[in-house]
Amino acid sequence: MTKEENEARLEKLKRIVSTLPEKPGSYQYYDADGNIIYVGKAKNLKSRVSSYFHTEVDRFKTKVLVSKIHDISYTIVNTEEDALLLENALIKKYNPRYNVLLKDGKTYPSICITKEFLPRIFSTRTINKKWGTYYGPYSHVGAMNAVLDLIKKLYHPRTCRQPLTEEGIQQGKYQVCLEYHIKNCGGPCILKQSYKDYLRNIEQAREILKGNTREVLRQIREEMLRLAEELRFEEAEEVKRRLLLIEQFVAKSEVVSHTIDNVDVLSITNDEKVAFINFIHVSNGQINQSFTFEYKKKLEENDAELLQLAIVEMRERFKSHAKEIILPEEVDIDLEGVTITVPQRGDKKTLLDLSLMNGKQYKFDRLKQAEKLNPEQKQVRLMKELQDLLHLPKMPYQIECFDNSNISGSDAVAACVVFKKMKPSKADYRKYNIKTVVGPDDYASMKEVVGRRYRRIIDEGEPLPDLIVADGGKGQMEVIRQVIQDELNLDIPIAGLAKNDKHRTNELLYGFPPRVIGMKDTSELFRVLTQLQDEVHRFAITFHREQRSKHALHSELDDIKGIGPKTRDEILKALKSVKKIRESQLAELTTIIGQAKAKIVYDYFHT
Repeated sequence: MTKEENEARLEKLKRIVSTLPEKPGSYQYYDADGNIIYVGKAKNLKSRVSSYFHTEVDRFKTKVLVSKIHDISYTIVNTEEDALLLENALIKKYNPRYNVLLKDGKTYPSICITKEFLPRIFSTRTINKKWGTYYGPYSHVGAMNAVLDLIKKLYHPRTCRQPLTEEGIQQGKYQVCLEYHIKNCGGPCILKQSYKDYLRNIEQAREILKGNTREVLRQIREEMLRLAEELRFEEAEEVKRRLLLIEQFVAKSEVVSHTIDNVDVLSITNDEKVAFINFIHVSNGQINQSFTFEYKKKLEENDAELLQLAIVEMRERFKSHAKEIILPEEVDIDLEGVTITVPQRGDKKTLLDLSLMNGKQYKFDRLKQAEKLNPEQKQVRLMKELQDLLHLPKMPYQIECFDNSNISGSDAVAACVVFKKMKPSKADYRKYNIKTVVGPDDYASMKEVVGRRYRRIIDEGEPLPDLIVADGGKGQMEVIRQVIQDELNLDIPIAGLAKNDKHRTNELLYGFPPRVIGMKDTSELFRVLTQLQDEVHRFAITFHREQRSKHALHSELDDIKGIGPKTRDEILKALKSVKKIRESQLAELTTIIGQAKAKIVYDYFHT
């Protein structure tokens, strides 16, 4: 590989890394032939993958691995535990060259409820569906053991391995063991516990293993509080530890389910011209393939038609012979021996939601990559998003925001910042000294500044903004409306940005009467609006500090005509204070600043 080719390879990889989501998941590295050479997991995909491409990486093995990478893919999940389980499944399927080999003995454990006449409950790393029903696997072994201990304590399932039968129990063939005598078993083998009662306990244990532990957790919390009230703190701490372990346990895995085998999952996420279809294949209860691809629409195809095409292409590409396909909606396709499922709840619906999440993330990443190559595309998208959100007549190319700053009415100032194409246009920023308002009156100050700003714009024939934003709530919006609509007869949309008790941007207000506009505080548009509010606040505060500093440094010497800052500083350096200057004789002043200026100063203080 030439130096230029290697630089192009690294540049491509860094572009991919820059758009990775900050979510948990599994990532896969590919070599030049498209083979997976490394599988990893991450709590934060972007942070973890980017660490491989830092210049300070000094591990030889890591450098060798990075030199072989030609492409990167990933699958996002909801929890770090799911990322761990997904990594485990992918390593076992693809056996990547640079991964430590995972042997069968390292399989994560599951919990089995057997299909025997009197079912048993135990942990195992071997899965055989003929034996019973399996729950898991679980990456947190301590949490799994805590729940097993809880089940044993609450429901006393038998632990013996005798092949108990109904006939043998009726004929009295069995004897109780030590577990019965120490009260860890109800003795169903000698009818000390009825068969119906035993099965009812097993069903309740199943509910716990399914994650339906609300009632159990409530009882444990009550026990913990009771022990604490009785000052039995060591016992309460032990109960609390068990409570935390159970809460960890009930975080159900979304990437592994022993009830699902040999299934294809497809979901679709639409754009105006492109559809993004995610494909997931589940084998032996584990996700071992996840891929998102694009379809460019040509004839305005609907979702069902695109899914129909994708099913055929994906099954052929990945050589899938799954007997069941999970889809978000029904499609008109007939595959021999294949069932189409549109789930509404349960594990299959969870898999469909996971597929949809990956498709949406892929679409978002593609958009970010395109916007990095063409920054104006992002700005237009944000302007269009704000226009749609507020139902504006046109895209808000120019946005202006106002804020006041004063301390008890002194040195009252205001500021106006201008954003063009959703970016600061600092050449258009304006500062204002409040002239007509006496005392701390923010509404009157806002009214004065807005009036001065737009009367001047009208007089000079400058373009008006597409949106005015007040740094504040309903009161500031109403003051601006009075000036813009009632006094100047202008039709400019007005919005407000209110802050919460922690002085952080909290909500966007629009309309009269103002209403709260729903918007996620994690969205890019919300971040831009927060930047707008922070910028006008910073600009106003900075100007206010400048004015205060000027007044604080003002000297009586500044009022003497003919004495400039240089002379003022020179005489103050020599005599230290205005009082000493006033008491000085003409001769002394002459030696410091010369005869002409000394006479001016002397006459000022002695006339």
